[in-house]
Amino acid sequence: MAEKRKFKKRYCRYCEQKVEFIDYKDLDLIKISLSERFKIMPRRLTGNCKRHQDMVATAIKRARQVAFIPYIVDRKNVVENPFELVK
Repeated sequence: MAEKRKFKKRYCRYCEQKVEFIDYKDLDLIKISLSERFKIMPRRLTGNCKRHQDMVATAIKRARQVAFIPYIVDRKNVVENPFELVK
C-alpha cells in the first residue's frame, strides 16, 4: 500500500489571493517567497505553482536590479528588517 503523507499539502498563496501579476515594486507580495538571507525560496518549500513561481522569480530579479532588495546580506552588519529601510 502507498504511504500516507506525513506533511500537509502546500497550496499556492498567490492563487488563494487570486493574484494575476506580481509587480517588482510590491514588496509585500515578494516577501512571501524570500528567505531570511534574501534568496528565492524553491517551489517545494513555498508551495507556489509554476506560473506564480516564474512571476516571483522575475519580480525578485527586477527588484534586485533596481535595488529594492539586496543581492547579498552582510553577515557582520545584520539588519533586522531591510524592507523598512526602503519605505
